[in-house]
Amino acid sequence: MQHYPIFLKLHGRRCLVIGGDRSAAQKAEDLLRAGAFVTLVAPQLNAACQDLLERYPGWAHHRAERYRPGHEQGAALVLSTSDDAAINQAVHEACCRRGIPVNVVDQPALCSYISPALIDRSPLQVAITSGGAAPVLARQVRAQIETLLPTAYSRLASLAGRLRQQVRSALPDPKHRLRFWEQVFSGPAAEAVLAGREQEGEAEIVRLLEQARSAPNPRGEVFLVGAGPGNPDLLTFRALRLMQLADVVLYDHLGATELLHLVRKDAERIAVGKRCGKHTLPQEQINAKLIELAQAGKRVLRLKGGDPLIFGRGGEEIEGLIERGIPFQIVPGVSAAQGAASFAGIPLTHRDYAQSCRFLTGHRHDGRVQLDAWAPFHATETLVIYMGLKNLGTVCDQLRGLGLPANHPAAVVSRATTAEQRVVVSTLRELPGEVASTELESPALIIVGPTVVLQERLAWFDGDESAAAPPSPSPSVVESNGVTRLGKKEPAL
Repeated sequence: MQHYPIFLKLHGRRCLVIGGDRSAAQKAEDLLRAGAFVTLVAPQLNAACQDLLERYPGWAHHRAERYRPGHEQGAALVLSTSDDAAINQAVHEACCRRGIPVNVVDQPALCSYISPALIDRSPLQVAITSGGAAPVLARQVRAQIETLLPTAYSRLASLAGRLRQQVRSALPDPKHRLRFWEQVFSGPAAEAVLAGREQEGEAEIVRLLEQARSAPNPRGEVFLVGAGPGNPDLLTFRALRLMQLADVVLYDHLGATELLHLVRKDAERIAVGKRCGKHTLPQEQINAKLIELAQAGKRVLRLKGGDPLIFGRGGEEIEGLIERGIPFQIVPGVSAAQGAASFAGIPLTHRDYAQSCRFLTGHRHDGRVQLDAWAPFHATETLVIYMGLKNLGTVCDQLRGLGLPANHPAAVVSRATTAEQRVVVSTLRELPGEVASTELESPALIIVGPTVVLQERLAWFDGDESAAAPPSPSPSVVESNGVTRLGKKEPAL
């Protein structure tokens, strides 16, 4: 984040706009609508600026001269639309000396603040900026959000403002108030106001307030949310909604830190990560922590990589909640197997190669590798092996010992779906040695089966998440589009 977003309180304060063109009129009117006194500095004003002076008598003023240092004295904010480079430089330097926020239109280097694209549903406002990099894109995003926010949101926000002190007195606990307002804005009270039935909406808010006052201890709940394999774009809408409701989040080692940025900013964060056998908290303590927090009335988000019920120990966590009568929700996620296979370009099934797929774990509860429990294995199926990177050599040896040929196609996908994704394609015989030379990091999956040979042809993902042409074959290590491919030749079927 290159800029810190703020909303300035300018009511009754003096602002300076340097310029007399249409852009100056637009910028000046925004300031006037915020309650500022605005002085336009320019030898002449166009018709739009003249109209502004007539519509805002006593608030908009004209100083009929060229800008010179000193005009900015006493201003709370300065904005220049001039096309004179010398004037713009002088404005920037003078304001910087006095510590006055300054913006020179279309010249980011001369700006100490940025004027965002604005969606006005006063008192609700939404500001959007690209940091000066792509203002047209910011305007397009604003247009999309405009369609999602009816003008009636202004009435809803104003009603909440009128009732704010009453709610504060009735519910002194900030967390209880937060729950109350979330219930208001996501329920029938808000729907009534947005539909134009403001009195009905207000009556419903008052009813909810009495209900909340009589039950001061909110009920806790647990959300088991699948965060997917690491790419934030793969989260479900439901996952995003619950991430914004949670009071506290317990998270594993996730493939991308951006996932945590999507959690409500004031939510408590507790790392309980699992990575290569190193657990911040043992599973039993995680289960107990979920129960403890929920019994304290908190909404607890258990953010789990992949899907919570596919090798995610979600079932173990649910059992303790059920025993104590704690409500919970489960939100499926894109599994690690689905994400790794799709982003690596390795189909899990293909009617010409593999007609079935199995998900296995690379170690049992006691940490040992025991793949014989799932034998026999077939050359026409796909195997996806979770948590097997640490024991890759043993996994490959056992699969060979249980009937798969040494030259059977196999791959490792590391940090799937993220910009750090790496793919190593080889055979069961050679894969452990080739992976060891690349120093791949967890989380990683092993994919074994005939569809692995399609990876070179179907690979599409690069670190910038744009489709790219498949890499050309090479007898040595090739890094292209965020994918590392190893191997001397295509493995035989």
